Amino acid sequence: MNDKKTPRKGFVFKEYEAPFQSPFDKLFDIFKELITHTSGDFDEAISWLRELDVEYKLTTPEYTVDDFIEDLKKKGYIKEEIDPDGKSGGVNITAKTERAIRQQALDHIFGKIKRSGQGNHKSKSPGVGDEHTGDFRNYQFGDALDKVSMTESLKNAQISHGIGDFTLSEDDLVVEDTLHKSQMSTVLMIDISHSMILYGEDRITPAKKVAMALAELITTRYPKDTLDILVFGNDAWQIEIKDLPYLKVGPYHTNTVAGLQLAMDLLRRKRNTNKQIFMITDGKPSCLRLPDGEYYKNSMGLDGYIVNKCYAMAQQARRLHIPITTFMIAQDPYLMQFVREFTHANQGKAFYTGIKGLGEMIFEDYETNRKKRIRG
Repeated sequence: MNDKKTPRKGFVFKEYEAPFQSPFDKLFDIFKELITHTSGDFDEAISWLRELDVEYKLTTPEYTVDDFIEDLKKKGYIKEEIDPDGKSGGVNITAKTERAIRQQALDHIFGKIKRSGQGNHKSKSPGVGDEHTGDFRNYQFGDALDKVSMTESLKNAQISHGIGDFTLSEDDLVVEDTLHKSQMSTVLMIDISHSMILYGEDRITPAKKVAMALAELITTRYPKDTLDILVFGNDAWQIEIKDLPYLKVGPYHTNTVAGLQLAMDLLRRKRNTNKQIFMITDGKPSCLRLPDGEYYKNSMGLDGYIVNKCYAMAQQARRLHIPITTFMIAQDPYLMQFVREFTHANQGKAFYTGIKGLGEMIFEDYETNRKKRIRG
């Protein structure tokens, strides 16, 4: 009888322990969410934080909300504005907070994304891949020898021929696929018409978070790519990345044509061959600006004159080789039909989604579009 104990395999379950967070970090995570919802209004965000503290006991007598505010000042996340007459002009967040909000949005959204499949982004110049995929295939004539995976090939030879009479044949050789990353210029269009806060649903905050996260992704991980952000209501105008936390919905109709015109103007100036437009909208196009400067508006159903102008813009973008991906935050059948026809005119893509999952969809599409699988 063998006295040695046989090792046992299995799982050990322990009670979950949340990672340690300092009192400041715990409140700061909540504060960043609140400051996004309040469009950068510090006083309102702190008011909400105090209410949450009363309900959920977020602080202790040793570390209060007032202590947290003092730490925000010391760490450079907020600053007190002083009027020309020497009086206090209130407290505002700083550029350091804006960066922290973008980073948090990136972590929340990009951290959930699973590995996507093969991309469909067209690369205009040949070249070897610069990112390993972990996928292997059989060697084919013409594959570069430096792409042969010796470890996997030797493993195949050992399995096929044995160790005693070791032989490495062409059939044993495998190569690893790589991905070629190409530069991309993207314009993100955000609908800020009044319907983005109608019916008790906040749709603008998720759109802001997606924009901030996408901006952080591109500036930190793909610095050669470009991202321009514009908003459209009665008109369309470009905004800076630093403006995103303060973005608000206005009493606007939806001038989709103006947004597309500005997006294409921005992309015409880019040297990158690969260009695309992402459009986040929840409503139908309901406004146009006429040549004389007057606005033509119609919120009743789909106006044929406005809709046809949208189709014309989609076709124009197609001729410029600019695909448009529409993220439609609405489920109305007649609006979905409009988006289908708009997408067909552009030969682009459309996603019909609520506000949940919007970020994951946009990030997966962005990552997919900027990669092409290269053999060898």
